[in-house]
Amino acid sequence: MSDVRQCSCNIELSEEDMLKQIDGILDSYKGISGALIPVLQIAQKMFGYLPKLVLKRISVVLNKPYSEVAGVVSFYSFFSTVPRGKYLVRVCLGTACYVRGGKEVLDALKKELKIDVGQTTQDKLFSLDVGRCFGACGRAPVIMINDDVHQRVKKLKIGELLDTYRKKSDETTKEAN
Repeated sequence: MSDVRQCSCNIELSEEDMLKQIDGILDSYKGISGALIPVLQIAQKMFGYLPKLVLKRISVVLNKPYSEVAGVVSFYSFFSTVPRGKYLVRVCLGTACYVRGGKEVLDALKKELKIDVGQTTQDKLFSLDVGRCFGACGRAPVIMINDDVHQRVKKLKIGELLDTYRKKSDETTKEAN
């Protein structure tokens, strides 16, 4: 029996479907020097994370040892081998953000989401992570939710901020039905 997983677009995919999708991408990158990281980025965007099955296929098609592919994935914090929520919440803990309350913002997020760093909420809506610098030190503390940068974040406003994403998700779900 094949394993069924969900891609980031909330459509269930069988292992066979996952491999077909990644094979289409890999065909266009075969023989291109430096293709590994772009292919991993595309695959993660497609599936929401990098399943072992996909990593093995990338290894075979790009003719790279599996250990090299897995090593790149484990080295870069951007990549994940576990499913993430629809919204990836990253808290900057670089020096400026830390000094200006980044740790307190992180603690407020943990409390509001009821998860720890590296975890995903039960409803698969949010995942929590940390970063070291998002390039907005003058407006610390900073968090990113997917590609949205939020500056001068206040720990008391975390619930409000997350509610805007909860509402976005609800609207998207209603439109899909």
